[in-house]
Amino acid sequence: MDITQIFENNRNWINKQLQINNHYFEKLSKGQSPEFLYIGCSDSRVSAEELMGLEPGKVFVHRNIANIVPNTDLNSMSVINYAVVHLKVKHIVVCGHYGCGGVFAAMQQSDLGILNPWLRNIRDVYRIHQKTLDAITDEEEKYKKLVELNVQEQCVNVIKTAEVQKAYNERNLKVYGWIFDISSGKLIDLDINFTEILKDITKIYKISN
Repeated sequence: MDITQIFENNRNWINKQLQINNHYFEKLSKGQSPEFLYIGCSDSRVSAEELMGLEPGKVFVHRNIANIVPNTDLNSMSVINYAVVHLKVKHIVVCGHYGCGGVFAAMQQSDLGILNPWLRNIRDVYRIHQKTLDAITDEEEKYKKLVELNVQEQCVNVIKTAEVQKAYNERNLKVYGWIFDISSGKLIDLDINFTEILKDITKIYKISN
């Protein structure tokens, strides 16, 4: 694609928005008050607002390879802090997707250079759930299950944070784990039980009263 086409697309998009609402950009420029923090994969096929059917300004988005939330990653932690403490989001979504290249790469026994420490987070998920995963003989099903378990463990990492624990106690902030099925376009709710997870890890990870 010629890069100039991007700017042509931008002009067309502006015209389209203004035809719908003359004050669209005026309203957009006044600030944001999103209800959702969406933590997803950087995969170019997955767009948070589109798959959720929401407009710009409704979702605060953080994306990285394989939707990982390491508690030592200042990027992820800063996003969660800003979204929860300053934007006062009501919901946090960790959304993985079937066909995730990061999860697939983590399943391979190969040296991936700079990606090694990042993908180790997914390999840790495999280690935690090794018994469950090794019992699955179909490789495609095992791969999909790891995608799901990775979302589950990243939700746990979100719940470990002080900001999220405090916001849950003060205003009932919720955490959800979703899967986007690229082959069908469907969002799948993994029914992550936020309250039960928080209760289970309280003895070790409780930070906020």
